[in-house]
Amino acid sequence: MHPATLVRVAALFLIFVASAASSAVGPDTKVLRVCADPNNPPLSDRSGGGYENRIAELIGRDLGLPVEYEWLPQRMGFIRNTLKASDGHGGFKCDLVIGVPADFELTANTRPYLHSSWVMVFADRPEFAEIRNADDVLKLPAEVLSKLRFGAFTHTQPLDWVFKHELFDQTVAYQTLSGDPDEFPGRMVADDLAAGKIDVAMVWGPIGGYFAKQSRTPLRMVNFTSTPQLKFDYLLSFGVRQPDKEWRDKLDGIIARHQADIDRILRDYGVPLLELPPPAQTVAGVKP
Repeated sequence: MHPATLVRVAALFLIFVASAASSAVGPDTKVLRVCADPNNPPLSDRSGGGYENRIAELIGRDLGLPVEYEWLPQRMGFIRNTLKASDGHGGFKCDLVIGVPADFELTANTRPYLHSSWVMVFADRPEFAEIRNADDVLKLPAEVLSKLRFGAFTHTQPLDWVFKHELFDQTVAYQTLSGDPDEFPGRMVADDLAAGKIDVAMVWGPIGGYFAKQSRTPLRMVNFTSTPQLKFDYLLSFGVRQPDKEWRDKLDGIIARHQADIDRILRDYGVPLLELPPPAQTVAGVKP
């Protein structure tokens, strides 16, 4: 090939690569496209009533962009079929997941914006008056403890706690993911606890706090305490595609400017908040 032709081919190749990279990396400049579950209260729902929806609107206002959603039930393959899925026009279906574990390996993650824990939710009854944390339940009189019915999700730390303290025979095990996209984890608190099918619901804090706050029956909520053997508290971040480092950094700045606003949103939904680590501190966590 003639040298001049070779140079032109190389130049065209570089232009192609640059063009492909610009279309494949970074968010849409005209709209904030958020990947979300359409029926996962209190996190997100199609009507925009979840706290993740409100946080997305806050981000949109900061950026001066309208918010649009790519809806998909948050099951296995969620990231692959939303954040990393092609829109058929050289881009992606969406550019941001509002809640991922701070060390989630499938995404590039911002600084944490939420620190919470698994909780116990139970009726505000006199016999439970002295309970201040989950382990206080074990101090209840034997005749009270032996009659309690616990509810816990499979493959979660609270179920490990149940096994550790030999309470499995008193426990209803719920599936972590239902095959029905219309089901959501809060049902255990919203329905079964309120109906008296169980006495103590063990759920992720944001879910427990929201439904405890909404309940017509007075409910109380206490945190599980993490130990070297069982970790119950976790940090959540925003997730973006791994090459989108500049986009992640921009979101870090939004969190820094609006952490107080984010906290207010979370408290509006009854989310139990723990202290966030300093921004430069290395974080570790496991998906709730």
